[in-house]
Amino acid sequence: MIDKLISKIKKTQAPIVVGLDPMLKFIPEQIQKKAFEEYGETLQGAGEAIWQYNKEIIDAIYDVVPAVKPQIAMYEQFGLEGVKVFQKTVDYCKSRDLVVIGDIKRGDIGSTSEAYAIGHLGKVQVGSQEYYGFNEDFATINPYMGTDAVAPFVKVCREEKKGLFILAKTSNPSSGEFQDRLIDGRPLYEWVGEKVAQWGADFVGESGYSYVGAVVGATYPEQGMILREIMPKSYILVPGYGAQGAKGADLVHFFNEDGLGAVVNSSRGIIAAWQQEKYKAFGPERFAEASRQAVLDMRTDIAQALESR
Repeated sequence: MIDKLISKIKKTQAPIVVGLDPMLKFIPEQIQKKAFEEYGETLQGAGEAIWQYNKEIIDAIYDVVPAVKPQIAMYEQFGLEGVKVFQKTVDYCKSRDLVVIGDIKRGDIGSTSEAYAIGHLGKVQVGSQEYYGFNEDFATINPYMGTDAVAPFVKVCREEKKGLFILAKTSNPSSGEFQDRLIDGRPLYEWVGEKVAQWGADFVGESGYSYVGAVVGATYPEQGMILREIMPKSYILVPGYGAQGAKGADLVHFFNEDGLGAVVNSSRGIIAAWQQEKYKAFGPERFAEASRQAVLDMRTDIAQALESR
């Protein structure tokens, strides 16, 4: 799956992943009104509004980005109805040939970790039959509990030729409370980066990149440069662009000299672009067009930064 991601990045010239992280406050009134007229102001009505919103955005961007990243918490907050929409969103994205990164951030051990891995990336045995659960292409996971948390995911990924992005240095302001702590004179995120490289060392695609990658926030470019050197074969998923303050110029160290090695996430900066001053001319009726334009602007920003480095 890492080879498919890279192939699509080359085709679209967009090392971009769109975070499909819907909240009702992002959804235009006309969509909410129609959903509530049909299902009432219920969890089912909220789910329908989210689904229609997602679908329009996906239809507007599927040909200009390689991947999407639905954050499962944004769906789980609506209970079972939200989880149903998460599954519909994953399935629809795959029907549009988008690579799907399930932003699930799981991090448990043993049979629990194995169950998470099977549910999101693998197949579950039911009698004599096997079935995919959510069936994303990649998943984000938390390595805080060590190899015991990661190994079951790597096992399933090997079987399914799917991938992982492991939290190393996250984009949030308080990440340093743990991730920057020195262990034997080096920050924890460097030790995590070394383990990421080890976990994926013999699990490499034809592209030369590993199926096991890392999450490193764009808001920490210096740390990104260090981790890029520590993990030369690992793809880096880079959150923090746009709404969290990072720009194209902050991203150059996350990429290798071949122009590959990183894929940059933007969530509300794209899916809620219609609410930004820059894109207000599109209005709520053309919110999906605003999202497409935000993708194109982001692609240009990153390309110019990479060209000037």
